[in-house]
Amino acid sequence: MDKLTVAIAGCHRMITRKLGSHNFAAALHSVEEVDVVAVFDFDSTTRDEFIDCWKDVWPRVRAHDDYQKMMATVNPDILLLATRQTMHADQIEVAVQSGVKGILCDKPLVTSLSEMDRVLLACQDIPLLFALDRRWFDRYRLIRRLITKGLVGDISSIISYGLSNLINHGCHWYDSLLALAGDVEPVWVSGLVEDLSDEPDDSRRLIDPSGRSQIGLDNGVVLYITVDGKHQGDGLPMSFEVVGSKGRLFVLDDAKQTFHWTIDETSQIKQIETPRDINPWPAGPAMVSDLVSSIHSGKRTACDIDQARRATEIGFAIHQSSLSSGKRINLTDLDRSIRIESFPWGNEPN
Repeated sequence: MDKLTVAIAGCHRMITRKLGSHNFAAALHSVEEVDVVAVFDFDSTTRDEFIDCWKDVWPRVRAHDDYQKMMATVNPDILLLATRQTMHADQIEVAVQSGVKGILCDKPLVTSLSEMDRVLLACQDIPLLFALDRRWFDRYRLIRRLITKGLVGDISSIISYGLSNLINHGCHWYDSLLALAGDVEPVWVSGLVEDLSDEPDDSRRLIDPSGRSQIGLDNGVVLYITVDGKHQGDGLPMSFEVVGSKGRLFVLDDAKQTFHWTIDETSQIKQIETPRDINPWPAGPAMVSDLVSSIHSGKRTACDIDQARRATEIGFAIHQSSLSSGKRINLTDLDRSIRIESFPWGNEPN
């Protein structure tokens, strides 16, 4: 079987062989079924560094300074999109028009819900893998299986801790909450954006603040989000408390430590052994393999358009609710025009 050709857009975090978060080139290198043939970046030095780093692996790769021309001339099977989210909607539409068979898109997805609508419409007939990597971490997958098998009984609520911002990283929290809850459809959101009125004018937190929220699911379960602390990094790492009819799960330090509590056992609380990462970023190659499999099977990936929609809508819904002092917002009544650009990514045009 011929390898699937890949074009990369935005490569400034892929100029090393070391496998790690956001280094999708290293993830691609781990999967034999793909071949990188083109790379786009606005910065010529970055393009040269990418070529030099990977020339013995992908000798056919060509560097481009014009994204549209690259897609029109190369016609890749896969687009790996790692540009700033301000460009995602336009670039995804161009990719689909060029005939790609699948897209792997880094987070966050977009800067408004109107842009999200364009992305979802464009990707109706092809898999869109939205790179919220906890969908592929073995430790999270084990925890989700245990919950599904009834370890804590019927879930009544899940509390999350450590939210650093609502858009850029918030999508990880929302998607993880929904996955732990069984991917039930969220129907309403009530929330408040963190008060940063005493932050200095040049504070990075003002670009994409944190917040607190309640998220109501279609089955009556309510999810809770707490903020990171007054200054980013002061709070807990991403952590969760799953409350059920038979007990609780404490999923701490990004699921590196997990404890099960139940009133029925003598010890009451015990640690659950979860898989440890052998490689620095096992989710990276797993994502690529998932997308390749979905292209061949015609199925959706583990984090596709439905998951991308939910994780994106919630962040913007919190902003909308906060504008009305925390009013409950039905997710069918969202303002598609609210725009949050979040942080610069590092590969914007000069």
